[in-house]
Amino acid sequence: MMDLILWRHAEAEEAEDGSDDLARPLTSRGEKQAARMAAWLDRQLPEGLRVVASPARRTEQTAHALGRKFKMRAELLPGGTPQDLLELVQWPRAKGAVLVVGHQPMLGQTVAQLLQLQAPECPVRKGSVWWLRQRQRWDHSQTVLMAVQSPEFL
Repeated sequence: MMDLILWRHAEAEEAEDGSDDLARPLTSRGEKQAARMAAWLDRQLPEGLRVVASPARRTEQTAHALGRKFKMRAELLPGGTPQDLLELVQWPRAKGAVLVVGHQPMLGQTVAQLLQLQAPECPVRKGSVWWLRQRQRWDHSQTVLMAVQSPEFL
């Protein structure tokens, strides 16, 4: 069994012309979103969890709110693909749980692919978490949606 927890970065400052997209920080509202979601996650997350985040400033700040060690991985930068993400976390072969702090549309594309949705991409709100579990049922594996949580409901 493997859990894949996808956490979209919280609300960030708007990009300005000519500015570095990867340097955009969280807004004060985004900081509150990240703190609320981190508190909820902290109560739910299993022991031995691995945490990986995009090296963008907004994802780093979102991950930092959790207060756990994490690795920044370039595979998760904007423009990456679901295949990049799934290969990085070794889905579904790895055991245990991994939390990925990343961006749209990669997270929504990954959700759509794993849940075999008709749409190529699923909307993922800023600051929200999608928790997926890979499990064996008899002779085949299934992806189960365990939870979707948005900071507005915390």
